[in-house]
Amino acid sequence: MRDMSFGQYYPTNSPIHKLDPRAKLIFSLLFMIFIFFAKSYTAFLYVIIFLTIVTIVAKIPLKIVLKSIKLVLFLLIFTGLINLFLYKEGTVLAQWWIFTITDRGIDLTVKLALRLSLLIIGTSILTLTTTPMELTDAIESLLKPLKYIKVPVHDIAITMSIALRFIPTLLEETDKIIAAQKARGASFDTGKVHERVLSIVPILIPLFVSSFRRADELADALDARCYNATKNRTKMKKLTFTYRDLVAFIILSILIVLIMLDCYYVKAPAESLFFGTDYYIVNLFKSWIG
Repeated sequence: MRDMSFGQYYPTNSPIHKLDPRAKLIFSLLFMIFIFFAKSYTAFLYVIIFLTIVTIVAKIPLKIVLKSIKLVLFLLIFTGLINLFLYKEGTVLAQWWIFTITDRGIDLTVKLALRLSLLIIGTSILTLTTTPMELTDAIESLLKPLKYIKVPVHDIAITMSIALRFIPTLLEETDKIIAAQKARGASFDTGKVHERVLSIVPILIPLFVSSFRRADELADALDARCYNATKNRTKMKKLTFTYRDLVAFIILSILIVLIMLDCYYVKAPAESLFFGTDYYIVNLFKSWIG
């Protein structure tokens, strides 16, 4: 669990870290929207190249970014198996009982795994390059118009920031509880399925107790420092957009344009293997050479 990178901040002095947190939030939202328009392997290749460049520029080790996939590994496997064995459209490659493997099933499974993995990696880069306090200020600034209709924007922002900050803390706490239970002779890796499910109870109860205790301590610490969410509250660091944000927006816009062009204007022949995989790859190399 300590290997999970989502929700953790990786401090480096990179151009990505120096971007305005509001811009990074908007870019992440656009990325999450337009990745669902990626329908071909060429579009996914564009996204992979983009995320690789962002990771290198952010000076974050690639293995740390890839660790975020651990959070959805079970979901990837589960949904992949469902699509692989129960999707029956397309050319049948293998069949047994109620399970059928088709070329379209394989194509759909691979694309689903790619889309979900890239989505998690893209959002994890946001948390790896932005501190919880910066995220709080960015959310509050973006939701500022809602103040005019009496929405507690600052409370919402600080709540989201604390929840995000508590992810690595709770993972570390869970790891300590598991180690303590194992030292007392508990086993979580052996036995039948229902026995292994019941063995989680000695972990969840101390974790809930610890979470409520930490929440009370945090509330007391905020009160002791006279923290409040009044409208006259000032900030030491004011958020400003710079030329870096403009350059980042242009680069992201290029990626979005490539995805949309590939989605609506590039059509693969119906008889092409795996619904255009070979067609896209061949034409990609042709475009590079030509």
